[in-house]
This record gives sequence, C-alpha cells and structure tokens, in this order.
Amino acid sequence: MNQATAPGLTILEAGDAPPPFAILDDDGAVRADVDPALVPKISDADGLRIYREMLKVRLVDDRFMKLQRTGRLGFYMQSLGEEATHLGVAYALRQSDWVFPSYREPGIAFWRGYTLRDFTNQLFGNAEDPVKGRQMPVHHTFRAGNFVSISSPVGTQIPQAVGAARAAQIMGKDDVSVVYFGEGTASPGDFHVGLNFAGVWKAPCIFVCRNNGWAISTPATVQTAAKSIAHKALAYGFPGIRVDGNDVLALAAVTLQAAARARAGEGPTLIEACTYRRAAHSSSDDPSVYRKGDLDESAIWEKRDPLNRFGKYMTKRGVLTPAIEQIYRDEITAELQAALAAVETIGPPPLVSLIEDVYAQPLPILKEQLAELLALPRQKLSH
Repeated sequence: MNQATAPGLTILEAGDAPPPFAILDDDGAVRADVDPALVPKISDADGLRIYREMLKVRLVDDRFMKLQRTGRLGFYMQSLGEEATHLGVAYALRQSDWVFPSYREPGIAFWRGYTLRDFTNQLFGNAEDPVKGRQMPVHHTFRAGNFVSISSPVGTQIPQAVGAARAAQIMGKDDVSVVYFGEGTASPGDFHVGLNFAGVWKAPCIFVCRNNGWAISTPATVQTAAKSIAHKALAYGFPGIRVDGNDVLALAAVTLQAAARARAGEGPTLIEACTYRRAAHSSSDDPSVYRKGDLDESAIWEKRDPLNRFGKYMTKRGVLTPAIEQIYRDEITAELQAALAAVETIGPPPLVSLIEDVYAQPLPILKEQLAELLALPRQKLSH
C-alpha cells in the first residue's frame, strides 16, 4: 500500500485500511511498538480529570436509562463503550474551539463545564432547561462551552461545522471546528457536501466519525464499499486517519495533530474512531432483534472497555487508586441525586417562552397568538 506518513501516523492514500492507530494495549500499558514521541504528555491532574469525566458519563448513563425504564423520563441514549471518543478529543481542543456533536458526546460538554443540573433539566424539559423545553431529551446545547445544539436529522451538523470553520478562517482566528457523526452518516449527502467544501477551502475543521459498527440496525458492513470511512477523505483532498476509538491517548494524539494542522492553515482531517456500540441505539431500540449473531463480538469489545483500559493505565502510573475512584463515584452520585431532587420541584417553561428567541422583538402576530393561548380554559391547555 502506498502511504504518506505524518510523525508515525499512517495517512491513507490507497489500498486496504491499516489497523487503527493505538497507544494503549487492552491492559492499559503503552504498546512497545509505539514511538514515545507520539504519546501525549498528559499531566497527572489532567489524566485524573479525564478518568473522572469518563466515569461520570458511565454513571450518568446508567442512572438515566433506569429512570427511562421506570417511566420517569421519555427518552434516553447511552454512550456505553464510547466514552473515550468524548474525552480524548475534548482534552486536545481549546475551550474556544467549536464542537458540533451528534447524539453521544455529553462528555465533551461536561469537560467544558456543562453541569449535571443543566443536563438533567434538559432531559426533563422544565423551566430551567437551557433550551426551554424545545428539544427532545439528550439533544443538549451549551453556549458557554461552544457546544452547538444537537439535531435529530443525521448529518446536518457537518456543513454547519464547516461553515463555522470557514467563518473563523475569514476572520483570521485560529479556532477549529470539530464535528461528530456515526459511520451511517457518511452515507447521506450532508457528509459529502461538507467534506467537499472543507477540502476546497482548507477549512480548519476536524471530522470525527464515531464508527461504532451500527447505524441503528444497519451494520457498517452494508453501509459502504470503501475500505474504511477514513478513506473517503482522500476524494476531497485531505488526510484520513483510523484510530482506536477505545484508546483515550490515541484519540488525544491524533486530535492534537489534526488541530495543529488546521491552525497552521493546512486544512481539515477526517478521524475515524473505531469503537463499538455496546448498548442499544436508544431507549426506543431493541438490538436483540437485529444483533443476534454478534454476541462474541460484544464480549470482545467489553474486554476492551475504554474506561477500564484508561483506568489501568492511570493505575500503572501510580496516580489512580481505589480510594480516589470511590471518591469520584461518591461525588458524582451526590451531584446526580441533587440534580434529580431539584428537577422534581421545577415546573414547565412559561408559555411566553414560546415566542421568545425567534425575533429580537416578537412579531405582533406572535403576541396575538400567545394572548389567545393564555385565554383558553386551563383544562384545554393541559391537552
């Protein structure tokens, strides 16, 4: 296979897909075949923070899925087994960089300061929901963290991210836009339009394909004839890199490199993070209907759990201990319990919020419609 290399990472040109770039083995040790220069110099404090935020995503997912199953929450989506794709990328970005998420990246919002209270309020769509109940659960946005609102139609965030990157380029800023999507989203047109313009403009955009094997019930094997998702970048004139999506260090390494390229005016990068969706697509999905033959595969990926893998690495470094982990668990659980206790006391958003944030000043027709709505008998409003 013809290859062009950039400090030890294989950049695709043609032929079969190389193995995903990895730094850690399944037991959390740095692989012997990895160039030490490629291992990110993550401080003990940052390493512990990364681990804590990965643990938070895991504990939060477990609690809210249980709430959904008991009827207290209408809808939920888990990130089980995919947490490294959140925090490896988050660590490598600046706070000023823009993030255009898909469905499963709450860890980046947490890293940037999104609180569990705001997270919980959004799920319940109450009066303290940052988006005033206008989005379905798990469709978060965090303005202070440049974490753009999630959209249900897959792929719409891709050209938006390219537009934001192009805007930064025009304004002379060295901000980077990062956009997430699943491998199934490499099929719709938004993906191809976005990558094409990013390549033409050399836009400072990082495309992160979270290839977790399944587009709801459609396996990746029938989504594309390409050797990999990363290969698709070649058609648009920029690098594609395959990386182990369960390895926080590897994700940090490739994202740091991609961000450096973007800030230097060298254009976009497509990162294919190879991972596995161990949970259902959502609380509305039953994967046992279509994943009958992949039980062995699920077991293999469970042994490569990103949280355990990074935890072993931090333990080998002499930084993470069982006592520290228990402190984290207790702190996160207490924060969760406080958020859930508060959410029970908060009512729905006020009706006036229906006409806010659309125009600088609500149009007269909107005010008239709101007045008519407020005049309706209360029992009709409940319907």
